[in-house]
Amino acid sequence: MNTALRRVPPMHALAAFEAVARLGGFAQAAQELCVTPSAVSHRIRQLEQQLGNPLFERTPNGARLTTAGSLYLASVREAFETLAQAGAVLHPERERLRVSVPPTFARQLLMARLPEYLRLHPEVELEVHLSIPLQHVTAEAADVEVRWGAGDYPGAVVWRLFDDDLCVLATPAAVAAWGLRTPPDLARAVLLRSPLLPWRPWFAAAGLDWPEPERGAVFNDLGMLFEIAAAGLGVALGTRRLAAAWIDSGRLVSPFACDAPSPLTYHAVASPQQIRRPVVAGFVDWLQAAFAVP
Repeated sequence: MNTALRRVPPMHALAAFEAVARLGGFAQAAQELCVTPSAVSHRIRQLEQQLGNPLFERTPNGARLTTAGSLYLASVREAFETLAQAGAVLHPERERLRVSVPPTFARQLLMARLPEYLRLHPEVELEVHLSIPLQHVTAEAADVEVRWGAGDYPGAVVWRLFDDDLCVLATPAAVAAWGLRTPPDLARAVLLRSPLLPWRPWFAAAGLDWPEPERGAVFNDLGMLFEIAAAGLGVALGTRRLAAAWIDSGRLVSPFACDAPSPLTYHAVASPQQIRRPVVAGFVDWLQAAFAVP
């Protein structure tokens, strides 16, 4: 065996020494280490015998470091710090990243892609919270927000995630029942409404000089809007990318060959301070790449 290794004191003795020095007494150190005061005293004596120097002066009020003890304490703490850093290399601390997203974006677009991000970044402790679209209300403060809107967020750094097209959506049965062959046929239908997607931009693209509908159920979540339309209770205005699950399953169809660019879409938003964090900038880069193509 290497003689240098034989001269290294036992770890339990070093831990007892550091605890007594930090806490100022054997009883306090014993409580922290979950051993008896006599066990702590024995470990200190063992260490002092190995080093050949007294490390503490026993006093009525506790224990006071000797000059040798003070010098040795600095070396012990340096060694403990080195060990802690070595452990951090093997098990790096996970960095917390808080993200807030609207519910339909989370369910229809983000959740299927998140496993890839988590696989690529095991060092990130990700928290995802739901927010209320347009109101930007979330359960906790977020490092990155995904917002639905036009992208005008003063004081924030903003990235548009993708463009999308507006389309009319209804069940095949509703299309047949209301005879939806051309856009003016919508006059016979029940139009579902949402503050997230006003009808006027699509009306204009379809050549209809109609005002915004003033009657019909209103939903502030696009997923709920599509579900109500899929139940046959009305015609919804949606975006093709967001409504893809309903369209691909055939639950909803678009009866008109008339789409319009959506004036609103999803944006990644962060404060100028947060975007300086590599984990935040990296997540935004990943979001942009994940949604770069349909």
